[in-house]
Amino acid sequence: MRGFGPGLTARNLLPLRFAPRPPRPPGPLLSSRPAAGASSLTRAMDDLLRRAVPPTPAYELREKTPAPAEGQCADFVSFYGGLTEAAQRAELLGRLAQGFGVDHGQVAEQSAGVLQLREQPREAAVLLQAEDRLRYALVPRYRGLFHHISKLDGGVRFLVRLRADLLEAQALKLVEGPHVREMNGVLKSMLSEWFSSGFLNLERVTWHSPCEVLQKISESEAVHPIKNWMDMKQRVGPYRRCYFFSHCSTPGEPLVILYVALTSDISNNIQAIVKEQPPSETEERSRITTAIFYSISLTQQGLQGVELGTFLIKRVLRELQKEFPHLGAFSSLSPIPGFTKWLLGLLGSQTKEHGRNELFTESECKEITEVVGGPIHETLKVLLSNSEWAQSEKLVRVLRAPLMRLCAWYLYGEKHRGYALNPVANFHLQNGAVMWRLNWMGDSSPRGLTSSCGLMANYRYYPEETGPNSTTYLGSKSIRASEQVLSLVAQFQKNSKL
Repeated sequence: MRGFGPGLTARNLLPLRFAPRPPRPPGPLLSSRPAAGASSLTRAMDDLLRRAVPPTPAYELREKTPAPAEGQCADFVSFYGGLTEAAQRAELLGRLAQGFGVDHGQVAEQSAGVLQLREQPREAAVLLQAEDRLRYALVPRYRGLFHHISKLDGGVRFLVRLRADLLEAQALKLVEGPHVREMNGVLKSMLSEWFSSGFLNLERVTWHSPCEVLQKISESEAVHPIKNWMDMKQRVGPYRRCYFFSHCSTPGEPLVILYVALTSDISNNIQAIVKEQPPSETEERSRITTAIFYSISLTQQGLQGVELGTFLIKRVLRELQKEFPHLGAFSSLSPIPGFTKWLLGLLGSQTKEHGRNELFTESECKEITEVVGGPIHETLKVLLSNSEWAQSEKLVRVLRAPLMRLCAWYLYGEKHRGYALNPVANFHLQNGAVMWRLNWMGDSSPRGLTSSCGLMANYRYYPEETGPNSTTYLGSKSIRASEQVLSLVAQFQKNSKL
């Protein structure tokens, strides 16, 4: 087998986040109306949409109106596939969202009818039918197009790619606005139904899996890049497991991938798991007491936000319990993307207010100053912006205590709408895991040092408690954490005035 070659590069972490796609030439933002003297392409788009998007039948005829001809949907797929520029695809999607959504007049009329019936004593059936009419009026027209495309051969895969383009267009600000956000939400909801757990197949990857599958798995690794075939062989060999979900319509096509290390304890260092070494030929089952989930990657950007990762961890956990009934511990070994960026922001704000220090104790300030030989905040902001600072043993030693408690607060205390700000923490906590341990120098690679100052986290999965923990976190936004994490948080609260 040949090596992977220079095309194999690192990608940004998920849960479920993705590497940015290669930038394309930016296009103009869409206005609510086409400009005067519209181009022939614009006119072609408008003509296509008028033909391809089925009109909404009257409520009374909703189940008697025949579906549009298959060719109309196929025309849309063919036309869209012929658009080579991101700006062109964005314009078509913007026109679809803007002009073929909900009929707001119908919604207002049906809403008024429901309100009127609620004020009068009526039979329940009358009110329920009025509510059903309102519900029908709230369905955007483009949903019908998506529904009929899904019935075409390869239609669902096309819609996944279409949503990936839509997300990219929004990120590049090629198209924006409430109508586009609404259409993205509708499409995400439809994909969530089509990719629910009942339609997903769990498949295990081994060294004897088809070469095409191994290649796709290696290229999709978003957390710890795979270097060569020997590295790949180790990650699917003894003391390792690799699983992925495929859809029933595309068996063998990885959608989300999970790597597992089978160990004798809860790992605190990723290099010990992914280091290059000849793989063992056999497993000693008696040495396996712990399963470490150390990488999970989504391969299709269009499925962002669909709960594939959550389903996969739960299925793999059950699979491992069947294979190793004596397993006593399940844990992740997770990166902490965003911590360095957050910390640099804090250091910058402290720098602007001269003489202000709310991050370090007096003794820490003295020790750090002796090592760096300059103003703490300005100097650390420069040092922590790259990975070279870890080459100084003295700096690594004096930064350990303050960075550990700052990271604990970042994971436990920093929130977005009441939930953990860090996306990886939020993902595992939603799954019902416990924020169990922070690991100093858990990832000493350049990538780990620059993204999270070398820190990694263990999120512990207790199978009997994941359900209640998930309910508590999602309901009351309360985070379950170990004594180590809570102790570090308490230290932060005592020493900082943020």
